[in-house]
Amino acid sequence: MTKNPLVNGLSASFYIFFITLVMTWGEKVVPREDTFMAPIVVLSLFTLSAAVMAYVFCFQPVIMYVDGKKKQAVQLFLKTLIVFATITIALVILFFSGVIR
Repeated sequence: MTKNPLVNGLSASFYIFFITLVMTWGEKVVPREDTFMAPIVVLSLFTLSAAVMAYVFCFQPVIMYVDGKKKQAVQLFLKTLIVFATITIALVILFFSGVIR
């Protein structure tokens, strides 16, 4: 992704927000039927999400690590993880305090 952990963390959060928005909208538009396709769609979305998150969190650190910048690679990964964790914790606190629903 980028060498900016804030951009990476926000990108991961935006991706999750976007997927949630699409799923919420889709639930209202498409009738809910348990069909053979439902598990396939869920597993496909899960796999896509794992790939997107791997790209956001790991692509640039792996490139840096391979280029011999091992310390900077680990720092970038950890900083990105900290930014994402901070966003997640803030959302959990806001959710459970009733500020957002």
